Amino acid sequence: MAKIFQVSARAGMTRVVEPVARALLRAGVTPNMVTVAGTVGVLVGALGFGARGHLVAGALIVTVFALTDLLDGTMARMSGGSTTFGAFLDSSMDRVADSAVFGAVAYYLATQGDRGGVAAALVCLAAGGLVSYVKARAEGLGMTCNVGVAERTERLLIVGVGGLLTGFGIDRALVVALWLLAAVSIFTVGQRMIHVYRQAQRARAGVSG
Repeated sequence: MAKIFQVSARAGMTRVVEPVARALLRAGVTPNMVTVAGTVGVLVGALGFGARGHLVAGALIVTVFALTDLLDGTMARMSGGSTTFGAFLDSSMDRVADSAVFGAVAYYLATQGDRGGVAAALVCLAAGGLVSYVKARAEGLGMTCNVGVAERTERLLIVGVGGLLTGFGIDRALVVALWLLAAVSIFTVGQRMIHVYRQAQRARAGVSG
């Protein structure tokens, strides 16, 4: 199934990012530095702005700094490939950033007395972590798990659009986006588990044969 954020769009963004990546590498900036800086930026946007109700500013800051996830990957490829620690750092910082985003959203909605919105944000937080865990666990067992309609970029895009629309006066847009995101995240977990199950069954059949 095609991902929400189409491969062609990713390729177009990569062409934009590559000159920036080259310039940073020439300046002595490492991919790990960009990873950490991107996470700090997301934390500032989510906790410093979004949690306090400045949804437009928070969404824009989070979106800009979330794009460093593409930038550090491009820099790693240009410098000879990601290191083991670099991959570990990137994955860990992604979890920190995601927790900050959905924690900030949950906090903001709680201050507004929106229990349904808080529940949706918590489901998104849990399901998003599970999406990443299922893939990591599958790859740790020697299988692939590159499937799903809502990977990290798609999840941040959905909540970001919801935050922007709410900030511009469409009251329920953020809550609707959260419930949509909760649904597609849970669906993605199911997709990945089925995908891994089928691989395991094929491997078992091959051994038995």
